[in-house]
Amino acid sequence: MVQNRNKLLDLFIGNIANAVVHRILERCIDNQEIAKRYVKESATSLEIAKRYREKINPTEDFLPVKDIDYIRTKIVNKVNSELIFRISKGYKGIDLDLVSKFADDALKEMKVAE
Repeated sequence: MVQNRNKLLDLFIGNIANAVVHRILERCIDNQEIAKRYVKESATSLEIAKRYREKINPTEDFLPVKDIDYIRTKIVNKVNSELIFRISKGYKGIDLDLVSKFADDALKEMKVAE
């Protein structure tokens, strides 16, 4: 059962991280057409993450502090590495300072943390 929970946590973290990346990219881009795609991708990832969150106990309450710290650290690391990769590919105007704020907002939205 623990292995299943760890896999669910990893899938949850991956989808939340993807949503945070796309929210930051949406905020940093000037082209409205591309921004719409980022919004759609973010919404899709959040919806998938929500389904995984419903399978992780406790479902109706916040997760233990140990899990929250682990999840938050993994999300911030994944998002930072993805954004740095995109900056190296030539993306302009990406603000890495937004990562922690957006990660915390996403965790609150998913009822993982207060």
